[in-house]
Amino acid sequence: MARTQVQSRINGVDTDFLCEPRQSVLEVLRDELGLTGSKEGCNNGNCGACSVLLNGRVVNSCCVLGVELEGAELTTIEGIGNPDKLHPLQQAFLEEAALQCGICTPGFIVSAKALLDAEPHPDEHRVRFWLAGNLCRCTGYDKIVRAVLKAADQMPEKV
Repeated sequence: MARTQVQSRINGVDTDFLCEPRQSVLEVLRDELGLTGSKEGCNNGNCGACSVLLNGRVVNSCCVLGVELEGAELTTIEGIGNPDKLHPLQQAFLEEAALQCGICTPGFIVSAKALLDAEPHPDEHRVRFWLAGNLCRCTGYDKIVRAVLKAADQMPEKV
């Protein structure tokens, strides 16, 4: 099958790649670019494990075609924090034990980051609303919600 050249900005870096027109963003990230942080859970948009930020909006990367990244800005879990300095959300997830198997964790962190970017001080109801598209079979959600609220308290105010 013919491959299409795509130019986009991924995790703050201008990136060119080739992909087949039928490949999803998730497939491109994992198979073409080696960014394996986004996980394949359901592969039909129901679980949120593959959540990424596309032009600042949370999307399920399994439901978006890679060719749609042309000219777009994409942030994956790899673009949030780094091993030397974790993002406050990542740190809070560790401190609150808000993860177990880890399949859903990248999607939760990406979705929570979008929430905190939009609403720096959400209440519990808003956190649960924003994370409703992310499913977890291990934690029971309470630890995840606590971690997001803790991160919100620890993050510096945006000017």
